[in-house]
Amino acid sequence: MSDSIKQMKQGKRQRAVRRAAARKGRLKAMPDPSVTVTFRHVEPSDALRLYAERKLAHLAKYLRQACEVHLTLSVDKYRQCGEVIFRSGAVTVAAQEETKDLYSVIDLLADKVGSQLKRHLEKIKAKKVRTASVGEVLVAAQSAEGE
Repeated sequence: MSDSIKQMKQGKRQRAVRRAAARKGRLKAMPDPSVTVTFRHVEPSDALRLYAERKLAHLAKYLRQACEVHLTLSVDKYRQCGEVIFRSGAVTVAAQEETKDLYSVIDLLADKVGSQLKRHLEKIKAKKVRTASVGEVLVAAQSAEGE
């Protein structure tokens, strides 16, 4: 039997397990994102830098390519501002946020960029309309004749 027929005879659960294992392998092979943090009118602190790297590194799971993240944190009088640019291949996502706390700025920026990346992935998936392959059509025709 050909491989496509064998796969069709296997259960749905086995195929899902195989896809999950392949996905984990791809994610492990992908390099960590490079996160650059720039401070303007603020004393640079390692705590803020590590917090930003941890929050923004999680967003790389949505992409298949290596990515670059550039975060700019600034303070103007009492306003704490942040801007992030997320680049991966042809995908570029940017967001700006302003609150009274730099940690909340980082959280809000991570949420914004995450939702933009999810929306981008949904658009890509919506464009992909999979048609039945020749093997699947032949198997369906043979099973219809056999009945």
